[in-house]
Amino acid sequence: MSSAGRSVLVTGGAGFIGSHVVDRLLDEGWRVIAVDNFDPYYHEQAKRRNIRGHLGHPGYSLLELDICDLASLRAGVTAPVDAIVHLAARPGVRASLEDPVTTEHINVRGTSCMLELARELEVPQFVFGSSSSVYGVNPSVPWREEDDVLLPISPYAASKVAGEMLGHVYSHLFPMRFVALRFFTVYGPRQRPDLAIHKFALKMLRGEQLPIYGDGDTRRDYTFIGDIVEGVRAALDYDRERYTIMNLGCGRAISLSDMVQALQKVMGLQATIQRTSEQPGDVPQTWADISKARAELRYEPRTSLEDGMAAFRDWLLAHEGSA
Repeated sequence: MSSAGRSVLVTGGAGFIGSHVVDRLLDEGWRVIAVDNFDPYYHEQAKRRNIRGHLGHPGYSLLELDICDLASLRAGVTAPVDAIVHLAARPGVRASLEDPVTTEHINVRGTSCMLELARELEVPQFVFGSSSSVYGVNPSVPWREEDDVLLPISPYAASKVAGEMLGHVYSHLFPMRFVALRFFTVYGPRQRPDLAIHKFALKMLRGEQLPIYGDGDTRRDYTFIGDIVEGVRAALDYDRERYTIMNLGCGRAISLSDMVQALQKVMGLQATIQRTSEQPGDVPQTWADISKARAELRYEPRTSLEDGMAAFRDWLLAHEGSA
């Protein structure tokens, strides 16, 4: 479907994933309304830097609004919207353990407000950024969307399950398609500083120890941001089921120890490891079965861990210390 003249609202549009999605949509000729309140979960300057290339673009507008403030959203979004990509959230498993009430408020109420806005504006397509964390400690891997066994073990994971269920309700009651995309450990340029690859790379540059929780055998399905953007973009054109869930991952699980070794190689630095106890809320493994996204979205991750880390390294070295 042609993108020219189509309008999309992207929440979390200044964040890691959101700003990359906006890059792609602007390049294709979409009119983009980005919503972001520059929440202080991490430095505002990093998010401002993410959108420098968007400001001044004729197809771009920025609304500095809270997704939990429905009245302000109603007042701010006045033009017709063809689709919503809802990526804004309070991220982080550990942060949700420290403050579960805030996580629930932003992730559940915020999603409710965005769905209600979509209903009022008669937006036909709603793409929701969910998370692999919803599978929790389900031992049956690789995880499939059809698996009814969701065993979330953190408030963050539970909030994402709630968001998916809210989408089911709205897609059932109103003329709206809801596509939930379960992201698996996204990394790459602009990655949040609290995530492992970014945090470890900075510590290596500073000669600091890397805190490794447990024995390093936890496994993650590391997925490059460029591949995630391809999946999000394809979801905007998905036109089959009114409600659907799809995994967006790389399709293989890599141990923490192997990830650190790969990072050392691309950084050209040797890491000093500090062993510490396992963290509550962390799952032992994530591993996506991507056959559904491959069939429905023609999703095909193409970026190896080494190439993705090299792209992240180049970005980090260019931007570390800059505002």
